Amino acid sequence: MSTYENPRSLGRILENLKAGTKRPDEIHVAEDGSNEETLQVVKNFTQPINHHCQEDKGFRKAKILNRAVNGCQGDYVVFLDGDCLPHKDFVRDHMAMAEKGYFVQGRRCFVRENQVDALLQGKTSLSRLMLSGKVSGLLKSFRLPKPIVKVNRDMYGLLGCNLGAWKDDLLAVNGFDEDYEGWGREDSDLGARLYNLGLRRKMVYGRALVYHLNHPENKRDHLDENDRRLEETISSGKKRCSNGIVKNSSGQNSHFSKDNAD
Repeated sequence: MSTYENPRSLGRILENLKAGTKRPDEIHVAEDGSNEETLQVVKNFTQPINHHCQEDKGFRKAKILNRAVNGCQGDYVVFLDGDCLPHKDFVRDHMAMAEKGYFVQGRRCFVRENQVDALLQGKTSLSRLMLSGKVSGLLKSFRLPKPIVKVNRDMYGLLGCNLGAWKDDLLAVNGFDEDYEGWGREDSDLGARLYNLGLRRKMVYGRALVYHLNHPENKRDHLDENDRRLEETISSGKKRCSNGIVKNSSGQNSHFSKDNAD
C-alpha cells in the first residue's frame, strides 16, 4: 500500500482490510516520505505491519514500492493506493482471480472531493454517497453476482492502485523502474514490461472494488519525460528495467521497520 502524508485515509484503509472477508497474510505500507503521524497509525494498528519509508525528495513512489515488494514473503502481491478504500471482499476477490500467466487489474470509482472528510469522519457512508449520486463511475462501484473479465494486453487502464501480480513475475521484470520520478506512468511501465514478459491482463469489473478518495491533483511536471520513457519501453519490447528491485535485494525487512537506504 503506497501512501504520502495521508494518515487518516491510511487508517481507514487498514480498518477496511481488517474487517474484510479475507485478511491479507501480510501488510506492507510503502511511504514515500517519513511522516510521524503515519508512523503512529502503523504502530497503533492491531495487526503487525511492515513499514517502509524514505526521505522525502519529491515523488519517488517507484523506489519505495520496490522496497516493499522485495520485503513481501508471499508469492502473490496486491497493490493498493493510500487514497483508495477497499471493498470488504477486496482481498478475497484478488485471490480468486489470481492465475499463472496473468496479472489482475481491478477498477475504481470516485468519491467526490467535497465528501471525503465526511466519509472519513463517519458522518456519511459509501452506500449513502452512492445512492445520492456523489460517487462517479458508479457502474464500477458494485460487486456483481458474477465478475466481468476482459483478457487483453492493452495499455488502457493500467493502474497501480488496484493490481495483483505474482511476485516471481515482478522479480522477473525487476519491479518498478525507479528512473520514473514525479507523478505518472510508473505503473503503466510495469504493466508494459509484464506484457513483454508474455503475461496477459485480466481486467475485472464487479470484483476487487476500490473507492478512490478524490483530492487535488499531484504536480505533473515530469509527465512529458515519463511519457517518453514509457513509449521507449513499449517500442523496445524490454522486459527488465535496469534500475529496479535488484539493487535492493539485500535489504532486510521486519515488522514496524523503517527503511532508510538513501
